[in-house]
Amino acid sequence: MAPTEPEAAGRSRAPEDAYTAEPFVPAHADLAALREAAAGCRGCPLHRDATRTVFGAGNGDARIMLVGEQPGDQEDRQGRPFVGPAGKLLDRAPAEAGVDPDETYVTNAVKHFKFTRAGGRRLHKAPGLREMRACGPWLAAEPALVEPELIVLLGATAGKALLGPSFRVTEVRGTVLEEEVHGRPQRLVPTVHPSSVLRAKDREKAYRGLVSDLTVAARALA
Repeated sequence: MAPTEPEAAGRSRAPEDAYTAEPFVPAHADLAALREAAAGCRGCPLHRDATRTVFGAGNGDARIMLVGEQPGDQEDRQGRPFVGPAGKLLDRAPAEAGVDPDETYVTNAVKHFKFTRAGGRRLHKAPGLREMRACGPWLAAEPALVEPELIVLLGATAGKALLGPSFRVTEVRGTVLEEEVHGRPQRLVPTVHPSSVLRAKDREKAYRGLVSDLTVAARALA
């Protein structure tokens, strides 16, 4: 018997229309297998325009995990998180704060670059809650495998992705939070995203604030 019209529409529906990466996340995978699987993620429409999935990178046994917002233009081209201008700043700030770079794992709440075009340029566009939730299964799998002692939330998107839409980075930055994240107790330190430092009128003051927040994270691990 021929399928009804609603049944046919359901069968032809693209995976990204469901807005969840869950079908693409393999069970019982290590980080390498997770990264390989993420390359084929079509859990939301962002994959259509992005060059590639940008998965996390760093020490798989890291004591500290840094979570940003999403890849930028350079990250999308190179396939690694924090390799653009904000990444260069993030190379400096944790080291100044006393965070051992060999003890870190860096990732983003959303794994594909969301942007608008202006001439030949691709301009960053902040991901929405629906896209954050779609990418949530990847962000749940990474800390479950790395098991960091502490997570640094770099900006509002990272905080909302892990702690919910009511999160406000300005209210809690530079403090140690103890929350349940994806079913496990977790310590977190919120701070601003490095890109906000680059946009600040007083960059030096903004940078010192970022270093101060990261110093709280370093001391929490001591």
